Amino acid sequence: MDDTHAPMSCRHSLFKWGARTYIMGIINASPDSFSGDGISTLEAALSKAKRMVEDGADIIDIGGESTRPGSEPLEVEQEVERVIPVVTRVRQELDIPVSIDTYKYEVALEAVKAGADMLNDIWGLKKDSRLAGLAAENDLPLVITSNQRSLSVTGDIISEVVSDLKKSTGIARDAGLDRHNIIIDPGIGFGKTVLQNLIIMRRLGELKVLGFPVLLGTSRKSFIGASLGLDVNERLEGTAATVALGIAGGADIVRVHDVKQMARVARMADAIVRGVPD
Repeated sequence: MDDTHAPMSCRHSLFKWGARTYIMGIINASPDSFSGDGISTLEAALSKAKRMVEDGADIIDIGGESTRPGSEPLEVEQEVERVIPVVTRVRQELDIPVSIDTYKYEVALEAVKAGADMLNDIWGLKKDSRLAGLAAENDLPLVITSNQRSLSVTGDIISEVVSDLKKSTGIARDAGLDRHNIIIDPGIGFGKTVLQNLIIMRRLGELKVLGFPVLLGTSRKSFIGASLGLDVNERLEGTAATVALGIAGGADIVRVHDVKQMARVARMADAIVRGVPD
């Protein structure tokens, strides 16, 4: 087990960092999801969540706003209408930790009231730092992502990501959030070029200098399509490669659409990297 990170409690689960890779399954309550997997009905969302649990998910991440480049941000009311019924229903039916994928304080607050156990902020507290206080007040884990969409990085991308995450995790700590509740995400695809994404994958282990568990979200993303010349429906094998290499590079959680397949990839990668569990 990696001694640099204390275990993290989330709902009824204990995440022992370094023991194995954890799987975060994605539920997009958005009709314009970049991956084409948007869900528009409550029953479909619940069915998908149940299937993900059966397939090996450790966390269900629910989001209502598309993060694809060029997508229009939702009004708070519209995002609440999309995600809160899903969070509520999944919480009623399943005991798995539920994450809310939002950078809006008001949406996160309603999700926490509905039973969300984790916050996932793709803007790393840049849009609304109050999310850190909300996580601290409720003793919830917070995923902090390095997002470069508002600027152009021409220097070393790893240095930029590390610097960015230092600032965001500092904001979280200043808000009173315990270290053991902070997870960092390098933000694959968020304002980075194809080459920069590949460099992050190659040098992922350098993020360990920050001393936090690492979440990696590469599933079906455009840098895979650009590297292979394939559209979004043909990126399963490319995603598998990034998951396996990401685990070798130190990823603690992988955020994926295809839970069954990627859970198998993670188990095999863990057997090689971490050793077969006793």
